[in-house]
Amino acid sequence: MSALLSAADHGGDRAAQIAACLRRWKVPATDGADGDRGRILLESRPAWYIQGEAADLGSVTVGSGEPVVLLHGLRCHRQTWDPVIPLLTERREIIAVDLPGFGQSPDLDPGVPRALETAMLWLGSIFTALGVERPHVVGHSLGGLIALRLGQAHLAHSVTALAPAGFWTPAERRYTYAVLHATHYGVRLLPGSALEALVGTAPARAVLTGTLYGRSQARPPQAVAAALRTLQHTPAVKATLRAGRAPGLFTGGIPDVPVTIAWGTRDRILPPRQAARARALIPQARLVPLPGCGHVPMLDAPELIAHTILQATQPGSHSRRPGRRDADSPGRARQSGRRRHPDARRAVSGRHGGGPRGERAVG
Repeated sequence: MSALLSAADHGGDRAAQIAACLRRWKVPATDGADGDRGRILLESRPAWYIQGEAADLGSVTVGSGEPVVLLHGLRCHRQTWDPVIPLLTERREIIAVDLPGFGQSPDLDPGVPRALETAMLWLGSIFTALGVERPHVVGHSLGGLIALRLGQAHLAHSVTALAPAGFWTPAERRYTYAVLHATHYGVRLLPGSALEALVGTAPARAVLTGTLYGRSQARPPQAVAAALRTLQHTPAVKATLRAGRAPGLFTGGIPDVPVTIAWGTRDRILPPRQAARARALIPQARLVPLPGCGHVPMLDAPELIAHTILQATQPGSHSRRPGRRDADSPGRARQSGRRRHPDARRAVSGRHGGGPRGERAVG
């Protein structure tokens, strides 16, 4: 289900190859007012350097408290989390990012392998650059699988996975890919005017989004159209669908990391029975059913998702709290509630990101 979902190869040579490719993503260290590492501000957004050229990384940091990183799913971008973020920011520092090739983040260089190790190294370098030490990680679908793998690598303090990909049978994978291919290529063939007209009718909205949302009729037509348009302008989706067919995307357990797995009871992309397979591999995981929710529960029930995240990331519930590293003391984590530079605390005020409002997610 992802451009990053090739079968994982844990050999040192493979990791070294990926790391060498990712060195083109060079994040310059800067002297921030509060010691933030590797971050500069360009038009109120973090700027990153690729081969010496400034490039936007689609991200937003807002709120205060223990840091929580939000990872979107396939055919999504960070605005997927817009309904949930305001419900979290009084008690958590939220960092939502666009994965490579999604939203506002540049795609990976053609020389970078599209593999889970790439995603882990990429995110690990971003955590370091932002001064975040083992944050809580929350992921949806593709992002849920990446979050679980970050937990395996001890790069996450806790993991919350919403309908994580990769726990399918061969038959379920074929079904999922048939639905994703049909939606992706069907929407790409529609001109904008036809798409707008189709989503203006309730039956067409149900056909186009019934596999994604548990309450598709409740979605406003303009929001559905905006979400579907993201399929027409996301370069990583096609490569994602090509690269995500490998078996064994998640094997083994996640020792010593608290895990919550939540699944919509009306998920028609990744059926909720897959939660039992995830639990079999991660016996300590807490399973949370999401009544009435489809594959994108953040849009079906934002209050329920916010509650689930707050419970899973409860401060003081684990032996060692996540935090941020001081620039002058690389080995010491500072508490995540410490005051940061005011511009860095809110990357974009009001709407949690640079994308058009309403353009959130399709899967």
